[in-house]
Amino acid sequence: MECVIYKTLNAPIEARVKDLLSRMTLLEKIGQMTQIERSVATPSVIKDRFIGSVLSGGGSKPFENAKSADWADMIDGLQKGALETRLGIPIIYGTDAVHGNNNVYGTTIFPHNIGLGATRDADLARRIGEVTALEVRASGAQYAFAPCVAVSRDPRWGRCYESYGEDTEIVRKMTSIVTGLQGQPPEGHLKGYPFVAGRNNVLASAKHFVGDGGTENGTNEGNTITSYDDLERIHLAPYLDCISQGVCTVMASYSSWNGKKLHTDHFLLTELLKKKLGFMGFVITDWEALDRLYSPHGSNYRESILSTVNAGIDMVMVPFRYELFLEEFLSLAESGEISMARIDDAVERILRVKFVSGVFEHPMADRSLLDLVGCKAHRELAREAVRKSLVLLKNGKDPKRPLLPLNKKAKRILVAGTHADNLGYQCGGWTISWEGTSGKITEGTTMLEAIKEMVDHNTEVVYEQNPSPETFSGEEFSFAIVAVGEGPYVESGGDDPELKIHFNGAELASLVADKVPTLVILITGRPLVVEPSLLEKIEALVVAWLPGSEGRGITDVIFGDYPFQGKLPMTWFRSVDQLPVHSGENSLDPLFPLGFGLTC
Repeated sequence: MECVIYKTLNAPIEARVKDLLSRMTLLEKIGQMTQIERSVATPSVIKDRFIGSVLSGGGSKPFENAKSADWADMIDGLQKGALETRLGIPIIYGTDAVHGNNNVYGTTIFPHNIGLGATRDADLARRIGEVTALEVRASGAQYAFAPCVAVSRDPRWGRCYESYGEDTEIVRKMTSIVTGLQGQPPEGHLKGYPFVAGRNNVLASAKHFVGDGGTENGTNEGNTITSYDDLERIHLAPYLDCISQGVCTVMASYSSWNGKKLHTDHFLLTELLKKKLGFMGFVITDWEALDRLYSPHGSNYRESILSTVNAGIDMVMVPFRYELFLEEFLSLAESGEISMARIDDAVERILRVKFVSGVFEHPMADRSLLDLVGCKAHRELAREAVRKSLVLLKNGKDPKRPLLPLNKKAKRILVAGTHADNLGYQCGGWTISWEGTSGKITEGTTMLEAIKEMVDHNTEVVYEQNPSPETFSGEEFSFAIVAVGEGPYVESGGDDPELKIHFNGAELASLVADKVPTLVILITGRPLVVEPSLLEKIEALVVAWLPGSEGRGITDVIFGDYPFQGKLPMTWFRSVDQLPVHSGENSLDPLFPLGFGLTC
């Protein structure tokens, strides 16, 4: 009986890769390089087309409010199709788990990266990675499209909150989340070689390679105009840390560097990333990236396949037009325009990652993890992250008479603002749906709920989202908590040249501050315009970023059970006319400098 090396568990991974690759047909190889969306994936499509990977786009789910067990059922069903192929190569299932397993109802939602950057806490990031990995694996998925290691140089960028900050060193520090997601590589692990510790870990994806946070005017998918030295110094550096931790995949950026699209940049993808830096995992495109290379959208598709694969792309996130993709790809391979050597290199990298991941041995979901999803310990970690991310920008018109910490035994408190009792706004984009939405979108605790829990049972808490003059006509309030900020957004939909507080939040805060000593809590993915008149009028200002599902982390600190620890991960500008402003370069006269944060 033939010994099939690729099916032999204790055989060296490179031997398994070589053996399996030698058995594959061209169709099987290009199938492995194809990632399709779950809405067009069926077991038969995966089986017949030898599909290598499936993903959920942002907000794409089996059905409304589907929980982790429902996801596992769906993914296991698709996996069965892959296991029925001639060679039985399992799929890997990818999901945008960018602040917890945020596509799935009932999971733990952590603060977005900008808030984690305010903590400067590498160990916290690692622990968040560990918990995120457990909750992703519980859903049946093996692959998280995280972390975003962009260095955000302009708050006008719609993905600013996906970055840990404007400072390369902060971002580098927080790449420890890769070790949390994938596990700790052993001493002597080959640099650049992908690593996954076991069934409780996932494949990570360092993204978006490279310079996505440095585009002109903060335009999403725009052009980063900079020298190679600055690209390396500012934007590339965090990738070195990810690679040294054995990151399994790197996702290319929609953006351009000095006018050349990253997805077609052979120098950056192949010469730099793969050869110079020694990255041995696979490079994946972003969503529909090939459709975005030409105008109109989706045109010149054959040329898009040719230019991206030859530049060094290994797996294409198609995600819908897989039949056209496979047909055109096959034609390009048969004509020699894409060489077999390039295809073999790509498939070798994909198979290496699959063997490293353990998916050949354990292709199905581990149902024993389901009880951990959204459990108390996980939510406590998210609560800790919220506490550490809060930045105190002002405390008392007279520093000798601070408002914070707030008095839990105050007689009467006003809670107001669009964000005080809105879990969807608290979580932001990339939560349950792609763009994020308003309301009780998943399981969690709003600020209002947390305030009511925190204060003395004799304290009267009055909640009015938009207080009227009548609100103030009765008995006096001891103080007011006004929560305002940004509504949810993602990607280009978040590009904003004005950066004003949404929903007339500044006017609301000003109105309340005229009547009552007021703490303003900003729920935001980036610095926003805070007019001098408002800053002068309010007693205290806290930025809570996009804290996620655990609102109790905010009340833990504002009522004094824990100290303020957060420091600004970005320079807080005075007016948009100053932008872009960066610490140490052109940050003349900011409202608050990078690293600012009071204690009390």
